[in-house]
Amino acid sequence: MIMSESRDVRSAEFQRARSAGAKQQRAEAILAAAARLGAERGIRQVTLTDIAQAVGLHKSAMLRYFETREQIFLRLTADGWREWSAALRQELGPLGPGVPAVTVARAFAGSLADRPMFCDLLAQAPLNLERNVSIESVRAFKLVTLDEVGAISAELHRVLGLTEQQSVDVIATATSLAGALWQMATPGPQVAALYRSDPRLAHAVVEVGPRLTRVLTALLTGLGVSRAEPPPICPGR
Repeated sequence: MIMSESRDVRSAEFQRARSAGAKQQRAEAILAAAARLGAERGIRQVTLTDIAQAVGLHKSAMLRYFETREQIFLRLTADGWREWSAALRQELGPLGPGVPAVTVARAFAGSLADRPMFCDLLAQAPLNLERNVSIESVRAFKLVTLDEVGAISAELHRVLGLTEQQSVDVIATATSLAGALWQMATPGPQVAALYRSDPRLAHAVVEVGPRLTRVLTALLTGLGVSRAEPPPICPGR
């Protein structure tokens, strides 16, 4: 009797999922589950079966909503770009023209370091996520990143006077390096313990924010942006 009732409940759920609203709700639940699992385990460790189990679907039923595991995470990467871009532009917004390089570098580094799963996605996107999806999925993802890069570039032009190409280079450096540094900063428990136990391996312990700040400050300085913070204004001067 209990098994029969359980099958009836699942049948009712699939029936509701045939409407556009229900399908959208189910797709959002899949994305939320993938995001949660990715944050807990790391993107590479999450399978399509893991996500299906988390939302109570059979693996084959997932194909009604997403073509592959990679498409799910590519969607999350696009969402991450939108969210990070908005947060970064909000942080750059109050800054006036001619700010020091380190101020902008800190804004980039801090906003990326505060989003570890986005950093993980940034590393995985070109390596894996863009390689097992349809061309249309790649196109949709690239158009999202193009829009967000354009919006951030406008802010970099306003506060630093960077050209479009210079801005694109800065954004590409920040995002690609954030992805790589995050991978280096999360080597796994056993390797991390090794690094801590042997002083000769201390250089392998990576802090994403500080290192990214230094690299971006150097890059912006090379592009002609002032390096140091302005000196404090002394009273009476």
